[in-house]
Amino acid sequence: MSEQTLSFEAEVARLLDIVANALYSNKEIFLRELISNASDACDRLRYEALTQPALTEGDGDFHVTLERDSRAKTLSVCDNGIGMTRDELIANLGTIARSGTAAFVEGLAQEAGAADEDSGKKRKAKDRPDVTQIGQFGVGFYSAFMVAEQVEVFSRRAGEAQGWRWASEGKGSYSVAESDEAPPRGTRIVLHLKKEAKDFLEPARLREVVRTYSDHIAIPIRLAPDKEDEATETLNQASALWTRSKSEISDEQYREFYHHVGHGFDEPWLRLHFKAEGMLEYTGLLFIPSSKPFDLFHPDRKHRVKLYVKRVFITDDCKDLVPSYLRFLTGVVDTEDLPLNISREMLQDNPLVRKIREAVVKRVLTELKKKAEKAPEDYVTFWNAFGSVLKEGLYEDPNQNERLLPLCRFHSTAGPELAGLADYVGRMKDGQEAIYTISGDELETLRRSPQLEGFAARGVEVLLLTDPVDEFWTQSVGSFEGKPFKSATRGAAELDKIAGAEADEGKAEDAQSETDQAGIDALLAFVRLTLRDEVKDVRASDRLTESPVCLVADEGDMDIHLERMLKQHRQLDHEVKRILEVNPKHSLIRRLTERIGQDGAGSDLEEVARMLLDQARILEGEPLPDPAAYAKRVAMLVERGLGA
Repeated sequence: MSEQTLSFEAEVARLLDIVANALYSNKEIFLRELISNASDACDRLRYEALTQPALTEGDGDFHVTLERDSRAKTLSVCDNGIGMTRDELIANLGTIARSGTAAFVEGLAQEAGAADEDSGKKRKAKDRPDVTQIGQFGVGFYSAFMVAEQVEVFSRRAGEAQGWRWASEGKGSYSVAESDEAPPRGTRIVLHLKKEAKDFLEPARLREVVRTYSDHIAIPIRLAPDKEDEATETLNQASALWTRSKSEISDEQYREFYHHVGHGFDEPWLRLHFKAEGMLEYTGLLFIPSSKPFDLFHPDRKHRVKLYVKRVFITDDCKDLVPSYLRFLTGVVDTEDLPLNISREMLQDNPLVRKIREAVVKRVLTELKKKAEKAPEDYVTFWNAFGSVLKEGLYEDPNQNERLLPLCRFHSTAGPELAGLADYVGRMKDGQEAIYTISGDELETLRRSPQLEGFAARGVEVLLLTDPVDEFWTQSVGSFEGKPFKSATRGAAELDKIAGAEADEGKAEDAQSETDQAGIDALLAFVRLTLRDEVKDVRASDRLTESPVCLVADEGDMDIHLERMLKQHRQLDHEVKRILEVNPKHSLIRRLTERIGQDGAGSDLEEVARMLLDQARILEGEPLPDPAAYAKRVAMLVERGLGA
């Protein structure tokens, strides 16, 4: 087949433009990424060879080799792993398939644009786009263009006769052709180094980079001789890090292993290195990142925990190994109890995998509890990054609720500090029987919600929930320490039952004496009749102190915020009628009660009733069904007020 020139996928082209034309302080990450990919290729072939031993016949010694050519100014990264076919070269090097990558590239592009706004100034290190996490999205290969003006990839898939050459200068296109120069098996990546990157031809520089970033790689990384009188040198320890004793591993080695499995440069927030012995034997080395991955909420996001059996890589896609609500975990689990030749299909619903999963979940949640108790401020850092994910477990894995609920933290009306549920229960008022919550999209909007006025006046704390998952777990969990969760926007508030209210009862009694109860009942009946097709009911409110009206859901109906979410995702195609609550103590409502019995007031009061409903909708963030009619009502009432 003759050479064919193809164009990069749009995201690849944008990423290459950023990588090739920006300045970076960590150029050496290209070698970390290429060695990591080479190691993965060897792991994958080792697994394939369990059922197809002929694939490694004559060459079962897996390794990565660095080759230098000082004259040609090239550095090659070679492996004898699984290799790639023509179609795999195109799929892996010409397109980006991993979830979240488009958003990641968009973020890099915005950073680059912001840093380049003033082209007359030299870009400072702090203003440079951060490409240190590109491997996290399976695109670490492209970091090669930070140091290379041209990249050639020679590859032959294990068991295939034909070899292939992929080549590009990173400028929008690449070529693919048959090649006799491909290795017998595996991949050789040839980097034609830029002038400013010639230091990567120096043995001392390569030793430094490998020992800093790749010492933990479990297969040998060799430096091939550049001259006949030199010997091949192994640059790393070449043993699986998780099999070593904790006392033999430095913090730096742990950190670089985390960078290897997580493909990032952030520091791990928490490290768990453990070994279980007895009925079930397995070793785990797991990390919780300190920063949130770009694709954490992407529907295709998978956990980053690799499954090994007797140090042999099996898969990084075992869905039953780690629950989705712990998908921020990265690391390895290595077991002695599964057969080496187990297929990925056989791992599904495997009882041994389920037992490992249960033990891993228990261990992780136990460590999080220790952190929450001993270092609460540090725990807040974790919660802000991953709390919304951890809460998914409250409805996905109800058996763990006893462990999960004490780990949850919430914003509340009690102050700016995050509150635990135990803290909330400890602050509950005498006579308060429920844990009150309110859900919405924005924290500050919730704090200003009219539904909270009565709670605030009586000193009753309300949890402010802004994550979509909150709408679901509060219903499935039901209660904490015998206290049910109750929405502040659903049903009657029942605040009058709570003792120790901080509202001024004297003023309330005065207000009640000034307000004709018969007039209030008549007004409610009139508004109820006027809005009978638009609301479920109209009633006096004990949750309002400053606003005239608000909308609430009936006790058995769907919460208002949940209804809005379902409509946005087109999962609800009908309206749920709400209850309009009226504040009898508000001056506007008092004036209306005075007008309700006057002759000729009916028409005006109908317009006011509809305007009050629209006002309640606006306060709730709901779209008005007829904005033009609302504008006319406001103009009419203002005109009459000015005329009076």
